Amino acid sequence: MNVLLIYPRYPDTFWSFRDALKFISKKAAFPPLGLITIASMLPKSWDLKLIDLNVEKLKDKHIKNADLVMISAMMIQSKSAREVIAKCKEYGVKVAAGGPAFTSEPEKFKDVDYLILDEGELTIPKFLEDFKNGAQKGIYRSEQKPDITKTPLPSWHLIDISKYASMCVQYSRGCPFNCEFCDIITLFGRRPRTKTPQQMVQELEALYNIGWRGGVFIVDDNFIGNKHKVKKMLPEVIKWQKEHNYPFTFFTEASVNLADDEELMDLMCAANFNKVFLGIESPSLDSLKECNKLQNTKKDLTEVVDTIHRHGMQVMSGFIVGFDSDDESIFSKQIRFIQKTGIVTAMVGMLVAAPKTRLYYRLKAENRLFRDPIGDNTSADINFYPKMGLEKLIQGYNNIIKTIYSPKNYYKRIDVFLKNYNPKTKVKLKKEDFIAFIKSIFKIGLFSRSSIYYWKLLFKTLFTRFKSIPVAVELAILGEHFTNFSKKCERSLQDFLNEIKNKNQLASS
Repeated sequence: MNVLLIYPRYPDTFWSFRDALKFISKKAAFPPLGLITIASMLPKSWDLKLIDLNVEKLKDKHIKNADLVMISAMMIQSKSAREVIAKCKEYGVKVAAGGPAFTSEPEKFKDVDYLILDEGELTIPKFLEDFKNGAQKGIYRSEQKPDITKTPLPSWHLIDISKYASMCVQYSRGCPFNCEFCDIITLFGRRPRTKTPQQMVQELEALYNIGWRGGVFIVDDNFIGNKHKVKKMLPEVIKWQKEHNYPFTFFTEASVNLADDEELMDLMCAANFNKVFLGIESPSLDSLKECNKLQNTKKDLTEVVDTIHRHGMQVMSGFIVGFDSDDESIFSKQIRFIQKTGIVTAMVGMLVAAPKTRLYYRLKAENRLFRDPIGDNTSADINFYPKMGLEKLIQGYNNIIKTIYSPKNYYKRIDVFLKNYNPKTKVKLKKEDFIAFIKSIFKIGLFSRSSIYYWKLLFKTLFTRFKSIPVAVELAILGEHFTNFSKKCERSLQDFLNEIKNKNQLASS
């Protein structure tokens, strides 16, 4: 039984980092963790091959040689997934598919033979039983949430780790909060489920044994959803890191209440965490209350960022514009907050009503939805009529992106960040890091419109904050990606505006 696992291609987005990856000669930021975990749930007798379209091309012979193609995709990968499905249908190869894109909107993938939805630990066995018995089609769902202490280790042998900038592990699923726009609780529930400390050590040991050294992204949507269990797990990770001479640096996603917990921050730093992504969303109290992000209303958000920076972790963050309570002043407020706090990696997007969220159902009831989202909130992905008006929102959003990712303002944020940053991470520089530094000298220092800011940053950091040189160079390299992203975003927004104007003209004629 020849089974081909396919991971569809991501378009160029805020998180694709394609321009930055060239500096370290990598093809993609992260491997397909979900797909290689599912691979471990399949029969050992099956002959598995994985093609990640983000690092290699899919050839017709790959599909022709397969008895079954299995696809996993996020919503943003839907276009690529549909192209793969069409190619499989052309050659008469059966397709099984799962992941958020298919779970959120299964009705849009009628060409898929086997829709394996929700969480694979419960639905893969149902599919395998049906498949063994000769079923030609099937939809497999489960309203229950699996015990992830029984989730197998990923099949790392299926990928070439040299193609990726970072590896991934998962510790937990679910989030205790109930933000109106978020689909995480729809997919994974509000009660965080965690792996055991022993499992986490086994996950790290598996990565270590395949030769990985470097960054590891803990992909949880809220790593600290269950603080009590995290505090029991981290000492085991710290012990393992010490015994192995700190081969990994970690980064993850968390809620802002991380800043309230000194013990937790200290444990994360001791385990070698150097970055954390926070969903700050907005400096507007009214907007936070509107979307039920009440955990963000209980503390000064500027102090949250400063506290985490002082503890040795860089804050990356997501921001949203387009809430009903937002007026035109929100754009300047967002810019001021981002610049003041020194959040260098600031992902700003327009509000999107994702399928099956509370926001989606509310706006549908209000007859404000006008299209399906594409899954990329850092582009023209808005799918509802905002109260301030589409044109005003798009123009204001575009101004935020152009402003914060201009070289002048971007490097200003790096300076603010480094002033507050107290690096504690044990970093082992590799050959590729030195090559990236040399490339940055030529590509940024000599041939970029950021060159003057680059040299100022380099010399200032060299003489005043020497320990921060690696992170300063990394942020300068990321700046090239963000500059190009802002240009692409501007073009995308202008095309969307033109499309709206043309539709309005047709409607009025």
